[in-house]
Amino acid sequence: MTKATNQFGELGERIAARWLEQHGYTVLARRWRSGHRDIDLIAAREGVVAFVEVKTRAGTEFGDPVEAVHAQKQRSLARSAREWMARCDRAEAQTFRFDVIGVLLKDRTAWVRHVESAFSM
Repeated sequence: MTKATNQFGELGERIAARWLEQHGYTVLARRWRSGHRDIDLIAAREGVVAFVEVKTRAGTEFGDPVEAVHAQKQRSLARSAREWMARCDRAEAQTFRFDVIGVLLKDRTAWVRHVESAFSM
């Protein structure tokens, strides 16, 4: 991944984190790492912990950013989430889920699409 691509992705993650906070979530972690895998955002609201994959695009030539979370990425996220749950005591969390946030950046405007419970373990 090039430095520019990495910075673009980080911008999308910052936008997604701000969007979550504006919608009542508390961001627990950003870019949480377990070995070579990571979880872009981990956020909580009302007893639900969401493991959030953020996909940022500059256009729709390759489809909706949300559609870019394929089965292999889902499996990797599930493994990372299990590791996070084993390391972090979140007894108050009753529910865990996987969300995807697509950020489309075009003409200096950001569009955010949040899909709750996008897939399951």
